[in-house]
Amino acid sequence: MTLIVRTEERGVVTLTLDSPANRNALSAELVEEVRGSLAACAADATVRAVVLAHTGSTFCAGADLKAPPDPGAFVGLMREVVALPKPVVARVDGHVRAGGMGLLAACDIAVAGPASTFALTESRLGLAPAVISLTLLPRMDRTAAHRYFLTGERFDAAEAARIGLVTEATEDVDKALVPVLDGVRRASPQGLAASKELVTATVLRSFDQYAEDLIARSAELFASDEAREGMTAFLERRDPVWVR
Repeated sequence: MTLIVRTEERGVVTLTLDSPANRNALSAELVEEVRGSLAACAADATVRAVVLAHTGSTFCAGADLKAPPDPGAFVGLMREVVALPKPVVARVDGHVRAGGMGLLAACDIAVAGPASTFALTESRLGLAPAVISLTLLPRMDRTAAHRYFLTGERFDAAEAARIGLVTEATEDVDKALVPVLDGVRRASPQGLAASKELVTATVLRSFDQYAEDLIARSAELFASDEAREGMTAFLERRDPVWVR
């Protein structure tokens, strides 16, 4: 069973995350399917842009704690979104958590609807948003990054737009996407690729410089006693022992 639905209209491919049973969590299987779909889009000269969308009430709940992807594979996915020589546009009208935030921030443009909520919950699990900082920190207002990285607070689409995480907060996501997709359809493939290369160059250098160290740091945290307690408490729907 596929976890992604692929549709195409006038050169724009929509990849819809379709695993509502686990809130589109980043399982090993989902990560590999998205990577494969992006590779196919990169190789197809008729594809002008990619829209990353979702079914259900959640865009992406972060890592699937029951079947997590290899950290390197997830970092590879984020880098491939950034490096794809075609715009990747996120269509969000649901919840985004943890690793889902990194995937969202890897996209070039993101439009969020009224049902959207966002949170970096890693610190509450004994973890840190280590690898996803590669895409989040270049986008987010620095003051906001300090607050939300540390507290795990939830915030809405308007706040996400204010701090730069998303491009636009809107009451009608599809209506807001019309001029965006019209713009990329009017652009030449060469123009799109060259323009995207300019705006992503710094992020890609960060991946090349820091990704391996951050993967190692993430693995170290996941293997810790505190993280084990945090993830167990999350699955058991209780507070971890450190909550005061």
